[in-house]
Amino acid sequence: MHYQTESWGSYMPTRSSVGDPLERIERLASENAVVIFSMSTCCMCHAIKRLFCGMGVNPTVHELDEDPRGKDMEKALMRLLGSSTAVPVVFIGGKLVGAMDRVMASHINGTLVPLLKEAGALWL
Repeated sequence: MHYQTESWGSYMPTRSSVGDPLERIERLASENAVVIFSMSTCCMCHAIKRLFCGMGVNPTVHELDEDPRGKDMEKALMRLLGSSTAVPVVFIGGKLVGAMDRVMASHINGTLVPLLKEAGALWL
């Protein structure tokens, strides 16, 4: 797994880092084949990360509770999903797959692997 930490230790807002949280989510989601928005203490987030790692996929993980703008991103994800639960949220190939229920349904019905292959996250 690749945990994404934009160098916020010396956080200086730039033009691209300020603004709409949804735009930031879309930008981050499109930068890697598999992107998971997560909370470090969430058991469902842990399960979804383990699922992808177990499949041989190396997802990029954005831990919202470790990001200074994570609360705003969490609210934007809740609006995007139309849900009261914001995480985990998975994007594959820059496209929203959804929360845990959608990812697991895709895995069970056999559509997850083709999505991963199409995004270049899985080669076999």
